Amino acid sequence: MIDSQHESLVALADVPSLIPIRRGTKRPHVSCIYRWCQRGLRGVKLESIQVGGTCCTSREALQRFFERLTAARDGNAAPGRTVGQRRKTVDRANAELEKAGW
Repeated sequence: MIDSQHESLVALADVPSLIPIRRGTKRPHVSCIYRWCQRGLRGVKLESIQVGGTCCTSREALQRFFERLTAARDGNAAPGRTVGQRRKTVDRANAELEKAGW
């Protein structure tokens, strides 16, 4: 969750200039940034906040987004699921194993 009092807000239109160049000389298009907020990427969504008529994120939210993407890529987190959801899945699997005699 973005804390507008303690995080550095950035308009989504300005985010591409904060991201390193990829594919040679190109930065992500602003529509790509909006998709990261709306649909996410690989199950991870970029946090955003509406400030008047401007949709914003924060530098810190970008950092969290990139960290979650990296964790998802490395298999350290199940993208799109909370800790509680993962715990329930594990508990269900353990119960099934016990039922089966494992």
